[in-house]
Amino acid sequence: MTSWVGRTAAEIAAAVREKRVTPREVVAEHLARIEELDGRVGAFRRVRTEAALAEADEVAERDDLADLPLAGVPVAVKDNLAVRGESTRNGSAATPDTPAERDHLTVARLRAAGAVVVGLTNVPELCVFGTTEGVHGTARNPWDLTRTAGGSSGGSAAAVAAGMVPVALGNDGMGSLRIPAANCGLVAVKPGHGVIPAGIGNGDWFGMSENGPLATTVEDARLMFGVLAGTGEDQASGTARRRIAFSLRSPLLGVTVSRPYADAARAAAALLSRAGHDVRPDEPPYPWWLGTTSLAHWTAGTAVDADGLDPRRLARRTRVHAAVGRRFVGSVRSGDRRGQLRRLLEPFFAAHDVLLTPALARRGPVAGSWHERGWLRNVLANTAYSPMTPPWNLTGWPAMSVPFGTLPNGAPCAVQLVGRPGSEQELLAVAGQLESLRPWRRTAPLGRGGATRSEPAG
Repeated sequence: MTSWVGRTAAEIAAAVREKRVTPREVVAEHLARIEELDGRVGAFRRVRTEAALAEADEVAERDDLADLPLAGVPVAVKDNLAVRGESTRNGSAATPDTPAERDHLTVARLRAAGAVVVGLTNVPELCVFGTTEGVHGTARNPWDLTRTAGGSSGGSAAAVAAGMVPVALGNDGMGSLRIPAANCGLVAVKPGHGVIPAGIGNGDWFGMSENGPLATTVEDARLMFGVLAGTGEDQASGTARRRIAFSLRSPLLGVTVSRPYADAARAAAALLSRAGHDVRPDEPPYPWWLGTTSLAHWTAGTAVDADGLDPRRLARRTRVHAAVGRRFVGSVRSGDRRGQLRRLLEPFFAAHDVLLTPALARRGPVAGSWHERGWLRNVLANTAYSPMTPPWNLTGWPAMSVPFGTLPNGAPCAVQLVGRPGSEQELLAVAGQLESLRPWRRTAPLGRGGATRSEPAG
């Protein structure tokens, strides 16, 4: 009997369209995988077992089944986006346990394409931090269960990496797609501003937060991106010669990149050079004030999202983060620093088509009760391991995390690709080349005995 767990979304959708398997069979297998593994992984806040099976049957009866790009594909949704009939808790005890009346537009697009929502995934409270833990659970990295899956889309990333779903929906306001994707060996796309409908929290963190896909392959990331953006499967040429800059410099002063991530970026640059691209080292002109600007936007976004919630039901780190951010809301809302940053970086991207960097500075922290620890300790831990992502939320430009190589413990390493506005398909094309030149294992080798240290392919 063919197992559909571990198969790509593209493979599953093709089989369902051709009626080689039913949506119910596919969804039932993935629900069984969730039941087997999620007690250790902690990916899901809510699993929709009965509802998902019923919705799978509805997909099977659709007149347009043969045309659905995600026919019968199980998906997970980050728990800060509305799913009809389910509450949206945003990782907090302070949010209402009230079922949503309608789907978020991105969820509606996935369902219209034939996908079946199997559950809502864990996030840190109000999606603030780069580790995922709180009152609803702790999301662990399926490659190494002692480590965090990352955040804030940590549950979504853990679900995909453990083979519980082939693709998941997350979002990214300071790296919240790219950080967990890099930890968990996934492809993630943070689109440029306005490409995919946002509508995240109270104002999308001043327009910095974007919804996007988490997937095990570039093909699946492109497929889901097309559905979310409403553009279909358009793609840039994978053979075009591009001007690629690579940089190992951290955008934030005082933070250094560890050797495994620096080595991965160097190796990816060498591979792309041998593939015919014009690859050369060059440093983006990151301003000295980027760190303080990132902190101001990060905390101010939380201050807006926490407004109206009972502070007594928020974790202490969240209360402090929001309190710090209240003094910055006015200046952040003006957008002056973001405009200044874009003007500083535009000449760099006029000279280069793509920027290649390490995805992280070091591996994710140990999984644990970070929500019970102090605010400063959380901020320092997050900044030390994930300094590479914030500039591209501030500019509103597209960026991706792409698995590449392994860490000393056998868990995945990753690089980041950044482009100018409108270059999502160009980034996917470069990511596809890296994937074809150095393939990686699609899902963590999790079984009944727990995580192993087997290395990804390549």
